[in-house]
Amino acid sequence: MASTRNFLRAMTAIIRKDLAAEWRSRELFSAMLVFALLVILIFNFALELDARARASVTSGVLWVTFAFAGTLGLNRSMATEKDRGCLDGLLLAPVDRAAIYFGKAIGNLVFMFIVELIVLPVYSILYNTNLFQPGLLLVILLGSIGYVAVGTLLATMAVQTRTRDILLPILLFPLIVPVLIAAVKASGGFLQGVAFNEVVNWINLLVVYDVIFIALAFMIFDFVVEE
Repeated sequence: MASTRNFLRAMTAIIRKDLAAEWRSRELFSAMLVFALLVILIFNFALELDARARASVTSGVLWVTFAFAGTLGLNRSMATEKDRGCLDGLLLAPVDRAAIYFGKAIGNLVFMFIVELIVLPVYSILYNTNLFQPGLLLVILLGSIGYVAVGTLLATMAVQTRTRDILLPILLFPLIVPVLIAAVKASGGFLQGVAFNEVVNWINLLVVYDVIFIALAFMIFDFVVEE
């Protein structure tokens, strides 16, 4: 019981540290938000489509935006820790290494959720599409969790190298292909109003992916940071 309390206390402290640091600098959030809005605007002017065609491409545009903005955020999050020496301090602290992983992952997830909460209404206005549907929001939640779970682990690996800005996308994108495919298919299904049983398999894939990679990261994060 005491170990669980210590685990949660350490994880909460890391989350609070990340949120407080970002509140002071706003470097990470600003970069993610500007990039995401820029992608949305480019697609808005590039895709002069009718309402039906817009509905068919909306899921793809959304997840392209989330994926690239999320990659930028993951890279900057870990690079900041490394450059300021905070990562070494965390590794020297007498806490479970898994608490460091979950603290960083939840912090990254919070930043990604904030960006998504801003992107969704902007996209809805520009494309005249209602994105605030329970099913679509569920897909965004599950897809974001899987993306951040894998991305935080790989960002921790890539930040130790000189080519971290290039290496992270190379490592990350092949592994998140199942998440992106399932998220795009499920999102498109909800936007087009198909029956739930036609998209439930994609949602199940997202759930299974999230569980597997969170468990995998929990087991191997200690070895990753040691290397």
